[in-house]
Parts: sequence; C-alpha cells; structure tokens
Amino acid sequence: MVPQGPRQTIRQVVGVVALAVAVTAFLSVAAVRHGFFDLKVYYGALTWWVHDGGEIYDFLKPGTQYGFTYPPFAALVMLPMAYLPWSAAIAVSVAASVVVTAVLFWWLVDPISRRSGWTRWFVLAVALCLAAAYEPMRETVNFGQVNMLLLFLVAIDLLRLLPAGNRWAGVGIGVATAIKLTPGIFIVYLLVTGRWRAAVTSIAAAAGATLLAAALFPDASREFWTEALWNTGRVGELAFVSNQSLRGVVARLNPEHPSTLAWLALVVATLVLWAWRSRAAVAAGDEATGLALTGAVMCLVSPVTWVHHLVWLLPALILLVDNGMAASAGSRRRRVLLGAAIVGYGFLISRIVWAWEKDFTGLDGFLGSNTYVWISLALLAFLPIRRWVTPAGSAVEASGVPQLDQPDRRAPAGQRHRIGRPFTVR
Repeated sequence: MVPQGPRQTIRQVVGVVALAVAVTAFLSVAAVRHGFFDLKVYYGALTWWVHDGGEIYDFLKPGTQYGFTYPPFAALVMLPMAYLPWSAAIAVSVAASVVVTAVLFWWLVDPISRRSGWTRWFVLAVALCLAAAYEPMRETVNFGQVNMLLLFLVAIDLLRLLPAGNRWAGVGIGVATAIKLTPGIFIVYLLVTGRWRAAVTSIAAAAGATLLAAALFPDASREFWTEALWNTGRVGELAFVSNQSLRGVVARLNPEHPSTLAWLALVVATLVLWAWRSRAAVAAGDEATGLALTGAVMCLVSPVTWVHHLVWLLPALILLVDNGMAASAGSRRRRVLLGAAIVGYGFLISRIVWAWEKDFTGLDGFLGSNTYVWISLALLAFLPIRRWVTPAGSAVEASGVPQLDQPDRRAPAGQRHRIGRPFTVR
C-alpha cells in the first residue's frame, strides 16, 4: 500500500463527508419512514407476553393483522426488550444493525482495498455510506428488522469459522435458523456441499435452541409449531409488490388464484441451479461466493421475501466489485462486472418496484414489479466463482499480505487473490 500523506487523508475525509451528505440528502427524498413498524410488533408482543399475561402469538398490533411470527427462541433472544423503554429499544436495534454491518463489510471489502492498494478505512467508510442508501438496508433499519443480525451470524460461520476448520462452524447458522426459519437454507447448503460436520453442528444448534425455548415456554412453543407457523395471513398479501420472491412473481400473475404448481416448478429449477453453482464454488474453495449464492436463492425460494430481506444480496454485490477489481485494468471483464454491480445497486436503491404497487398488470408490470427478483436470479446464475491457488496454511496465506503487492512474488498471469490468496476467475 502506498504511504498516505496528510493531503490525501484530508481529501479522503472530505470525500467521505461529501458522500455522507449526498446520501443523507438522497434519503430525505427516497427513504420511507416506517416508524419502526416491525420493532413495534416485537415490542408490543413481548410487553403483552411479559407484563400483561397474554400469549405472545395471540398479540396483534392494534389496527393491523400483524403479530409475532418468529419461533419461540427468537422471543427468548428478544426478551430483554420487554424491560427497556421504547426509545432504548430503538437505539439497540439501530446500533446492533450498524455494528454488525460494519464488521461484515470489513470482512468483505477489506480484501478489495488491500489488493488494490486503497486506504482501508476510506473504502469501508464509502461502502457503509453506499449501504445506507441501499433500499433493503434502509428498510431494515426503518422497520427495526433483524435481517443484518441473521446475515452476520451466518457469515461468522461461512467466512471465518468454516474456512479455518473451526469445530464450532455451524453454530451461527443453527442459531440464526432457530431465530427465523429461512436461514435454514444454509444448513441445506452445508449438506449439498458435503460439509457434514458443520451441517450436524448447525442442526444440533438449531435443535438445542428450539428445545431450550420449548422447555422454558411450552405453551408458546406449542402454539407456534401447531398454529402460528401455518397462519399465512399473519405475514401479509403474497401479491403485494414488496414480496420480491418467485412466489410473489406467480401471485402477481393471478392474485386471486396463484398457481402453487407453477411456483413449485420454479423453486425446483432454481434450487437445481443453486446446488450446481454452490458445489462448484465450494470445490473451488470460494466460500464467500457460496454465501452469496445461498443468500440469493433464499430470497428467491422463500414464499415471502419483503424488500428488506434483500440485504442478503449485499455479499453478491460486493463480490461483483471484488471480481471486477481483480480483473485486468481496462479489460472487458472488469467493465462488465463493475457495470453489473453499478446497475444492480442502482436499481436496488431506486424503489423502482413501487411504481407498480397499485397496478402490476401487463408486460411492463410483469417486468417492472419483479425487478429485484430478476436481479436475484442474475446474481444466482452469473456471479463469478473464483478458484484459490495458494495452498491453505502457506506462508503467503498466514502473512495476510496480498501477494500482488509484493513485486518479487507476483502471481502468474491470469491469477488474482484475496486476503493474501491468489485466485483465478472462472
């Protein structure tokens, strides 16, 4: 990395401040204020349960059909919220999302900055500013959702513990699954890619957390697993434009009688593509792309994927940039990958799908109201897979120094690297 002088530091600070001001101005126009709607549901349900003596799954937010939809273990994790003032609950929710996002982004963007010789804090600051404008991220914060916390738990396993061969790999996925069922797709990912020990660990963690909640809250557990889980009316209308899943696509074609058979056929085809690409990623040693592909397929096959759930696409978008910057300067590959990242990000900050909120009929409605679904499909199908070529445990890997930053130890032509490990792009 080129040493940084005072003038460069000043320029970077000014640049970050200018970007933050621009993002703030953009959010003042584009962001919708949801008043921490989902957090109010959690807070109201927990208060009703703890202080008013009601059953947590019987609670509905006044004037709405929305109640607590997560498993009982999630209620256990959120239980301290019932003893906090409302303002403190908001502060904890926002702070938790910001902290885990910063750590996750550090893991994903730091290799780009190190390989490119960019100032590391500056790249992270720019990435966080851009994330603030990302519609799923701002919706997550404005709703008071738990999406980033779940993504972080999964990323601990797939980006840190599993590549290191840590015997606790899988616990984060298991805990995330016990909090909300949809991250269970990552258990399937471990099984499909043959990581049996991590898969068993994640299953054991999910089962243990679920049984602990059942032992502590038997009535709530019985109600969730026998009634609340199957009450689809609690989550909202499938055809609503915010549902950016394959199920939402099918429902918008015929809101009154959506075809379950068509949806299942699409799900099966999507899962086949995902399994093939995920196995290829793991065979190449590219765990980060495995995380990104599985996040994308989870959004696609889940019956309900509200816009805020699409924070699971963030790793894929960052990896597009990573792959683009790893390609030769001025190459067509670099232009295509960086262009794809810019276009995908541009659509995902634009609120474009809401233009068809009231009327999603016709060809324009079909294409426009499902824009985020098309992006998820494109990422699943075309996100590049990198093949690592530095043996695990080598001196280069242990040093953590990007190999291409060392003039006397350049990787062969066509090879790129990440965190000190060269890779070839397939």
